[in-house]
Amino acid sequence: MRLEKYQIDEHNDKLAQQHKRKFEFLAQDVQGVEEIIQKLIKFQIAIPSWALGTGGTRFGRFSGGGEPRNLEEKMEDIGLLHQLNQSSGAISLHIPWDIPENAASVKALAAQYGLKFDAVNSNTFQDQPNQQHSYKFGSLQHVDKAVRKQAIEHNIEVIRHGVELGSDSLTVWLADGSSFPGQLNFRNAFNNTLESLQEIYAALPDNWKVFVEYKAFEPNFYSMSVGDWGQSLLYANKLGSKAYTLVDLGHHLPNANIEQIVALLLNEGKLGGFHFNDSKYGDDDLTTGSIKPYQLFLIFNELVEGMDAKGMDHATGLGWMIDASHNIKDPLEDLLQSVEAIMMAYTQALLVDKKALEQARLENDVVRCQEILQHAFRTDVRAIVAEARLRSNAALNPVQLYRDLKVRESLVAGRGQKTVATGL
Repeated sequence: MRLEKYQIDEHNDKLAQQHKRKFEFLAQDVQGVEEIIQKLIKFQIAIPSWALGTGGTRFGRFSGGGEPRNLEEKMEDIGLLHQLNQSSGAISLHIPWDIPENAASVKALAAQYGLKFDAVNSNTFQDQPNQQHSYKFGSLQHVDKAVRKQAIEHNIEVIRHGVELGSDSLTVWLADGSSFPGQLNFRNAFNNTLESLQEIYAALPDNWKVFVEYKAFEPNFYSMSVGDWGQSLLYANKLGSKAYTLVDLGHHLPNANIEQIVALLLNEGKLGGFHFNDSKYGDDDLTTGSIKPYQLFLIFNELVEGMDAKGMDHATGLGWMIDASHNIKDPLEDLLQSVEAIMMAYTQALLVDKKALEQARLENDVVRCQEILQHAFRTDVRAIVAEARLRSNAALNPVQLYRDLKVRESLVAGRGQKTVATGL
C-alpha cells in the first residue's frame, strides 16, 4: 500500500494550526532548535524485515491479519512506515528468513520506496529445512567442526547477499551456550567461536563491518558464549578494526547500567550499533520507550556526548535499528511508536546543557547535575519531532493517519486474514 501525497497533506492541514502553536511556544525556549531539526531529519532508524509480522511467545501467536507474505510485501510495509514518518529509510534483512532471490529487482524496489539496506543478519539459532547439521548444541562454538563449518559458510553466504544489496555490515548473534553445568568446556567454546568468527571476518569486504551481538541468557540459561558486552568486546578486539560490539537494549540482566556500557564502548571506538526495544524483566522485546523512557534518554545522552567527543556523525556513525516482537499490537503501529520514542529521546539528549553539566561535575554539584539532565528529559519535545516530520513531508501524527486511513483493514483485504510473515 502506498500513500498519496494529498492524503498526508490533508492530514497535516487539519493539525497545522494546533501544531504551529505548540512548536512556536516550545521553540522560544530551545536554543539551536533549527540545528536540532536538521539532525532529526537526517537521523534514520532501520526496520527489521522480521518485525513486520506478528511475533509471539512459546505460549502462542495471535496474528492480526494482513501480514506480509514475502520480502517484497515487507518492503512495501516499510516503505509505508517511511512515508508516514520519513525516519524509517532502511531495512535490515535476516537470512535465510528473507533471501533476496533477485538482488537487482529487490534493490530497484527498495529505491522506489526510498529505502536502503542496513546490516544483514545471519541465523544459526534455528535449524532450516534440509539443513545437514543441527544447531541444537551450538553453531560457531560447536564441538563438531563440520557444524562450525556449516555456520561459517552460512555467514559468508549472508555477506554475499549483503554485497549484492548494497549493505556494508553483518550482524552475528549466537544462541550458543549451555543449559547445565559441565555441559560445556568454556575455554574450548570461546576458542572455537573465535576461530569461526575469524574465518567470517576474513571474508568481509574492505569497507564492511561485523557487529558481534551479545545476550545474557536464552535460549541457554547456564552460559551464553557471547553473554555480555565484555565478551563481545573481547571478540571484537581479537578480530580487528572492522569488528564492533552491538548493543541490544533487551540483552542485559535487570538493572544493568546500559548507559555506562555505551560510554565505555564509544570510548574504546568499539560501539558498532544498536537494537532498540524495551523490557521490564529481560529480553521482553517491547515497544521502545514504553517501560523505561528515562533510561532511553540517559543512553542517548551518553551516545550524543560520546559521538561528539569522537567527531562522529550522529546519523551515520553507528547502525541504528529496531528489534522487537509484537504479539498483541499491530506491528506497524508498534514500529511507528518505537521510532517516535527514539526520536524523542534523541531530541531530549540534544537539549542537555553540556557546558553547564560539565561545570557541575567539576564542582561535584550532584543536585545540579540531576537538575540539568531531568530538565531536558522533562521537556515535551513532541512538537520539535513533529516539525522535523512536517519539513520532510511526513505526517504530523503518523499513528493517527495510519488509523484514519484504515491501513490494517486495507492490508487484510488485500492479503487475507490468515497470512503469516516469514521469520518470527
